[in-house]
Amino acid sequence: QVQLVESGGGLVQAGGSLRLSCAASGRTFSSYAMGWFRQGPGKEREFVATISRSGTTTFYADAVKGRFTISRENAKNMVYLQMNTLNPEDTAVYYCAADTSRVRVSRNRADYDAWGQGTQITVSS
Repeated sequence: QVQLVESGGGLVQAGGSLRLSCAASGRTFSSYAMGWFRQGPGKEREFVATISRSGTTTFYADAVKGRFTISRENAKNMVYLQMNTLNPEDTAVYYCAADTSRVRVSRNRADYDAWGQGTQITVSS
């Protein structure tokens, strides 16, 4: 059983930056891929970024490519999402998630079997 806790959300002006953190516990962190998803007002939860177990492979949603960076520190059981050049369309609840059963990274929400409680990001114009 994996437990995930996000932190780092808040209010930021358009063009600003934030870094989200996610602390994992309950299973060897380096044994599973991690992802970030988000759910905006009135929208379905969508893929943002994913990172492989070793951290060598990453994928991003087109909407955030070039602005967001996912990273992980296996020694600290942490995964991060650095978000730059934020715009109001990035306003959402952001969730970190763990995919404990696959070798390859996935963009599919259904492949993730552990979720954090979410952290709100609000970007003002």
